[in-house]
Amino acid sequence: MRFPKKLPAAQLRRIIQTAFLAFMILTGIRFLLHYLWMTGASAHAAGRPASVEAFLPISGLLALKRLLLTGEWDTVHPAGLAILMMALASAVLFRRAFCSHLCPLGAVSFLLFRLGRRLGITWVPGPRAYAAMSIPKYLLLAFFLYLPLSMSVRQISFFLLSPYNVIADAKMLLFFMPPSLLTACCVTALAWGSVVIPGFWCRCLCPYGALLGILSLLSPVSIRRDGTGCTSCGRCAAACPQGLRPDTGLRMAGTECLACMECAGACGRGCLTARAGRRSISGFGISLGLLALVALMYAGAELTGHWDHAIPEEMMRRLLESAASISH
Repeated sequence: MRFPKKLPAAQLRRIIQTAFLAFMILTGIRFLLHYLWMTGASAHAAGRPASVEAFLPISGLLALKRLLLTGEWDTVHPAGLAILMMALASAVLFRRAFCSHLCPLGAVSFLLFRLGRRLGITWVPGPRAYAAMSIPKYLLLAFFLYLPLSMSVRQISFFLLSPYNVIADAKMLLFFMPPSLLTACCVTALAWGSVVIPGFWCRCLCPYGALLGILSLLSPVSIRRDGTGCTSCGRCAAACPQGLRPDTGLRMAGTECLACMECAGACGRGCLTARAGRRSISGFGISLGLLALVALMYAGAELTGHWDHAIPEEMMRRLLESAASISH
């Protein structure tokens, strides 16, 4: 498949990122219509989009542990487990390209970063400040990992089949419909933080990103800089949505690199390239490889019956109608 020479790899990534953001927004709208139909608030029938389970990583982690120990695939949120496994595999293969290509929060964070840069109010903390600010996401990750690690298979099975987990997606919807004053204030603070500080959500608070970042240490992909041709102009650092400094080292392979190739696109001298081991890999290769992984995940889940749940419609309707009163 050939692309026009004028289409930079970073531009292709933005197209993919925007498309997936639009897809997840559509997923949210479809799920809202499904919820309204199932609860009798709307007469228009609307099916449930299985992709909404991408927002249930805790349930996916519990299902993953049970799968590894028993070989039993979760039937309540099967798509959520498939998406989680795809995201984990993507980190090993393509670093945190999932965050820079597919994650809707990553897309919003990138847009807010560009807004802050355009307004001239971006502040890039130093390495030590960033390290201190990243502590919360690792604490959150430790908490979320403690849950599956501390639970037995029997406890996990009990939770996965519990009414709360069955309608966890609806509970999440109700949390934002309508948002409380506290929720609105938190969202506003996070948005403003992402405008001022590059990668504020991704680098400082996202436990999902923390997990993918740790796994990305196993990836053969890294960003290399040709020190002989570099003039230290700083364009690559200014373009990095994570506030990294590609111009200060010869290799970027830490937990925060998103393999977005924005730095390479900003460099006018071609000093920054992606490499998988000793082989060069283009930004197109990263993007197309990730899309191929998504396609394989979806096709495999569909063909094996591990995409849509098998819960009877009437049971789901009764649970959704009483969703407000169902707790852990």
